[in-house]
Amino acid sequence: MALSRRILPVANVLARVAGIFSLSLLAPIALAWFGGDAGLWPFIDALIGLQAICLLTFLATRRYRREMQARDGFILVVGLWTVLPAVAAVPLQLYNPGWSFTDCYFEAMSGLTTTGATAFAGLDQLPPSLNLWRHLLNWLGGMGIIVLAVAIMPLLGVGGMQLFKAETPGPMKDAKLTPRIHETARNLWLVYAGLTLVCALLLKYAGAMSWLDAVCHAMAALSLGGFSTHDASVGFFDSPLIEGILIVFMLLAATNFATHYLALTGRRLATYWHDSEFKSMLLLIVGSTLLLAGYLLWHSTYPDYLTALRHTAFNLVSIATDSGFASQDFGQWPILVPLTMLLLSCMTACAGSTGGGIKMIRTLVMLRESGRQFRSLIHPQSVTPLRVNGMVIANPVIFAVMGFVFLYVASIVVLTLALLLTGLDFISAFSAVLACINNAGPGLGVVGPANNYGALSDVQIWICSFTMLLGRLEIFSVLVLLTPTFWRS
Repeated sequence: MALSRRILPVANVLARVAGIFSLSLLAPIALAWFGGDAGLWPFIDALIGLQAICLLTFLATRRYRREMQARDGFILVVGLWTVLPAVAAVPLQLYNPGWSFTDCYFEAMSGLTTTGATAFAGLDQLPPSLNLWRHLLNWLGGMGIIVLAVAIMPLLGVGGMQLFKAETPGPMKDAKLTPRIHETARNLWLVYAGLTLVCALLLKYAGAMSWLDAVCHAMAALSLGGFSTHDASVGFFDSPLIEGILIVFMLLAATNFATHYLALTGRRLATYWHDSEFKSMLLLIVGSTLLLAGYLLWHSTYPDYLTALRHTAFNLVSIATDSGFASQDFGQWPILVPLTMLLLSCMTACAGSTGGGIKMIRTLVMLRESGRQFRSLIHPQSVTPLRVNGMVIANPVIFAVMGFVFLYVASIVVLTLALLLTGLDFISAFSAVLACINNAGPGLGVVGPANNYGALSDVQIWICSFTMLLGRLEIFSVLVLLTPTFWRS
């Protein structure tokens, strides 16, 4: 009875949200209608069926409606990111019954968590409406992640933006947008949609993309989702200009969107330079790109430094920011380079962005805490506050960061061992877990950029799907549901 009192009110909210979310099917329905492609009826059938299921669930749980409590928030967040991929998978399954539900769910989970890993081949031959749907999942998931990171997760006491949580009603301390969550969400939507529009226009006028390609890749770039309309990803276009445009917008997407909002409203580019996270991200990416391009030239992977720099820059920015685009099969590069790129995906993206991983803010906290420990060994009596972005970070927050990093590393170890138990080789297993928990897309080996996750077994696919969920919801939100204490009254 206690369990039903906990679950059923959340199920009522989930039914409402899933019903609203399913209305996004109208976009691919419109494209299929005007373009006359084969996705029309699968999308119409999916919309009718999902609306009926959501309505019945809503009516069945309506008498359990009540105000959501803090503990309900965890169930709701995990429930949303578990149920919505199932909703999004329905039209994929209806379009091609030959695709297993496992692969369709994985594709939808990858889209909504903005991982960019795909289990499908033959993307070039998919109806435009299906490719639009895949990228729309990226785009909607990316905005949902920003709202979660900036407005919701801090209220639950978890997430990268918890470091900025204010004592006042605003969601952030150093970057208050508005005192109400819905106003914050609206402002972030405007920034996100505006950048997407600019990116799409630039990609279209770069000359090699159709309008569908431009819109889809813009949505994937701003969400750091990394889906493409082609099996060869961005390498299909072989255009330095397109790669350069995407690099700029991937870096913008990996930046705290609150910083974008403050820079736009204040009309001050200096806002970016005052952000320690942004500066650290930029310096890390630029330095790594220059060094690894030189390393590829030394190994004669490319004939000259400029060519090596072009391909290193695009693929490193894509993986480090957790996007997942590829212009080359970097799995064939000397192993140091792709492994470094995957390790960068663990820490590069900023809190409040669409990226995944530990986030740069936690990396800075850990680095500065390590330096403080060294100083305390030399000067035991000194009291040195830890500062990030000019703010003093309290010890409880530092302990929370250390706890998160421990669980993050432990999760990678356990999930890699789980994949090894299924018979997957070490490089493929380790890189798949890293790519999925950081929501970065392609890994190495059988899940490298020249292949896809469709080569994995159903059990391996479900492990990777869970890994994407775990990484996107920053571990604590998922694992707290597995503790007996959470379910006690």
